[in-house]
Amino acid sequence: MIRKIIRIDEEKCNGCGLCAKACHEGAIEMVDGKARLIREDYCDGLGDCLPACPTNAITFEEREAPAYNEAAVLAAKQAKSSGALPCGCPGTQSKAIKREAVSVSAPVSSQLLQWPVQIKLVPVNAPYFDNANLLVAADCTAFAYGNFHNKFIHNRITLIGCPKLDEGDYAEKLTQIIANNNIKSVTVARMEVPCCGGIENAVKRALQESGKFIPWRIVTISTDGRILD
Repeated sequence: MIRKIIRIDEEKCNGCGLCAKACHEGAIEMVDGKARLIREDYCDGLGDCLPACPTNAITFEEREAPAYNEAAVLAAKQAKSSGALPCGCPGTQSKAIKREAVSVSAPVSSQLLQWPVQIKLVPVNAPYFDNANLLVAADCTAFAYGNFHNKFIHNRITLIGCPKLDEGDYAEKLTQIIANNNIKSVTVARMEVPCCGGIENAVKRALQESGKFIPWRIVTISTDGRILD
């Protein structure tokens, strides 16, 4: 089948190994001091490895390649599992989360400053982007982290999306928003599952392609609602 897949330029590769660490699926390994795509069927085409490469040796291309084999990726991860999430889909780690009883009678105010919030729907030149602190969040984060409004949405313009479910790439839209507005900072809130690397990667590419130097940070939230970093 013809699909999007990564290409590694071995002449540009400096052997740092950062792309192999960034590849959650294990498609890349270091061979003779160079990064190589050893399993094309492990490459999901999301490109988490691209922003990790300091020499821009990795690009996308569309060519004949085997389909992404999520089942094989899952099996490989389970074989060498050390407590990490087994695959890019949180549905494969279904679990019940027990909470201590708390009072829910006190009203909680929304901190949302604008509408719409979906990355695909928000206009590029909305007035609320002027001098804004931007939050780009995977949509599951607000459900997983209980104090999400006060901790993340407060005093930020919020954009949400899910790279696993939405079609297309967010990077182009985010690049336009950052390039055409006075954005003060960017915070990315993502889940710990590997598929959320798509939203992190899109923001990193947008920052690079905008040509602007803006403070940014990545916050990872666990499936049981803890901030991991």
